[in-house]
Amino acid sequence: MSSPGGVLAVAGAALLAYAALYASPYELRVLTVAGVYALAAIGFQIVFGLAGALSLAQGAFFGIGAYVTGILGSRYGLPFPVTFPLSLLLPFVLAVLVGLPVLRLESHYFALATLGIAQVVLLLAVNLPDLTGGANGLAGVPGIAAFGVEVPRGRPLAAAVWAAVAAGGLLAWWMARGRWGRALTLVRDDPLAAATLGLDVGRLRLAAFTVSALYGGAAGALAVHTQRVVSPEVLEFPVMVSVLTIAIVGGRGRVAGAILGAVLLLHLPEWFRFLEQSYLVVYGAALLLAIVVAPYGLTGVLERLLPPPAAVPVPPRAWAERERPAGTVLCVEGLSKAFGGVRAVDGVTLSLEAGRVTGLIGPNGSGKTTLINLVSGLERPDGGRVVLNGREVTGWRADRLARAGIARTFQTASLPAGTVLDAVTAARLDRDGSIAAAQAHAGHALERVGALHLGPRDGAALPAALRRRVELARALAREPAVLLLDEPAAGLTDDEKADLAARIAAVAAGGVAVLVVEHDMDFLLPLVDRVVCLDGGRVLAQGAPAAVAADPAVIAAYLGDAPS
Repeated sequence: MSSPGGVLAVAGAALLAYAALYASPYELRVLTVAGVYALAAIGFQIVFGLAGALSLAQGAFFGIGAYVTGILGSRYGLPFPVTFPLSLLLPFVLAVLVGLPVLRLESHYFALATLGIAQVVLLLAVNLPDLTGGANGLAGVPGIAAFGVEVPRGRPLAAAVWAAVAAGGLLAWWMARGRWGRALTLVRDDPLAAATLGLDVGRLRLAAFTVSALYGGAAGALAVHTQRVVSPEVLEFPVMVSVLTIAIVGGRGRVAGAILGAVLLLHLPEWFRFLEQSYLVVYGAALLLAIVVAPYGLTGVLERLLPPPAAVPVPPRAWAERERPAGTVLCVEGLSKAFGGVRAVDGVTLSLEAGRVTGLIGPNGSGKTTLINLVSGLERPDGGRVVLNGREVTGWRADRLARAGIARTFQTASLPAGTVLDAVTAARLDRDGSIAAAQAHAGHALERVGALHLGPRDGAALPAALRRRVELARALAREPAVLLLDEPAAGLTDDEKADLAARIAAVAAGGVAVLVVEHDMDFLLPLVDRVVCLDGGRVLAQGAPAAVAADPAVIAAYLGDAPS
């Protein structure tokens, strides 16, 4: 079998044959519970695997879905067509309400906040006995029934649960392969770059969080229909640990990993039962071994063992050039930014004109990168104004500025793991209506910088010079009115610098206002129309390249000797 999908299809057929022909009633029950956890883990793969947010609230969403079904089914006798949608709705609403504030937190703070949500929900379940049954829970939850027909236990119930897994898995797979899933992956790998490529990082993370809640609620509802009882155990931390372990062992970010991990983790203890009292020790050792040997998960191992699918050439397609304004495109007036007691940018004023290249020079720590971060929205200014095409954009978020026409590269060129074509395609996700169109336009951007042949290669494995070229293509794919380049020639050979200078000049000739931060004066001065020199966060001099290079203050503060 030559592809991971083919191998997984065979594995799925084998699992189906086992359930239909050989499994005992107890084994069917274990398989059914595995399906429940697979569904919860698929949702967790979206927020954790794709978006990169370590949410510990998936167990809470699971428990809330379980309690909605348990309470409405056992106390009020409501049928599955009513309880199941409500078991999805309540976790979704909770995710929206708590996601808005907690998703602003970073890494472990976000994880702790979501764990706190789970603990609050658990305390409510235990301390509201009139509603939830308290510590004893609620018994007598009906099975899955609709329109007078109840799904019996055994193979029919297992089939119903795994049908939900199949539907949820296909939906998640479709989302992951589309524009939304690719945008989430970029948010996970490089949130700063994602924002500067026009992606609303906060909105994407919130969407992933709420979608994971829907899956968690659905899994919790099916768990209660399987067990016919709901208790605080469905909200306890071991549920969350199980979902997290399934995602990691199976393969982070992969739908197949959630399914494979759930089947293995639910069945491994049963396979080791013959060891009697020591079976849990062996089970734990097996999990540890799987994580050490396969850090990318079992599906990751499978992908590395099998040959990758052949890259399909994508014919580049030029986008329709938009009319660009002439004259001053970007105006910075009195811009200031302080970090503690250090004024990194102190009252800087400059302008960028369409069709012209401006150089920004100065000693290390003079505020050059901070100025670019302020203009591109990665930092908020303390004072001053930024005006783009006659419209004040001071303090706008990076994604909003990117959509308004500002693109940039970074001082350290980095690309996410994956193909170069995918990396540049990410710059078109908010503009093109399909992945195919985004890829075609990405191919055009790569072609403009002479890097189309790099499309199938792994961007993260490229040498620094080629990564910079790809990063420039990614910025150009935004069709910017303003292009900010932070040390684009660093680490390049003389021939590569000459090629880069020619391409930057061609970009400017197309009507783009370009700002280049650079230390290499031999590269910069022949390229630019104007130079601005910063020192201590302030403009020391600005004007024609030759005049600035000959300025005694610039020579004393930065150049040392006038360039030859």
